Amino acid sequence: MRALTKSELINRVFERHPGLTSRDADMAVNEVLRTMVSAMSHGVRVEIRGFGSFSLKYREAREGRNPRTGETVKVPAKYVPYFRAGKEIREQLNEALARENAAAAS
Repeated sequence: MRALTKSELINRVFERHPGLTSRDADMAVNEVLRTMVSAMSHGVRVEIRGFGSFSLKYREAREGRNPRTGETVKVPAKYVPYFRAGKEIREQLNEALARENAAAAS
């Protein structure tokens, strides 16, 4: 399984919208991402209907272990981004996986 990179996403936007220049597609993708990060950094939940929602989760400070040495280390409290997939995207993904599994079984 491979990842879809930001530059590939920009290229797909450019290919699907011939009225845009490559630079316009780049600016559009970057602006969407910047706006989402800005909203989340101000504690605002970002919801994209049919896709999912992005929010922040708070993680308390804790003690962890360095896997190499086994030494105990203090992990500071922090906020981490959290994504919850929407119903539509979950259903589409499950249908696609079911088709793949059926094709592999036959």
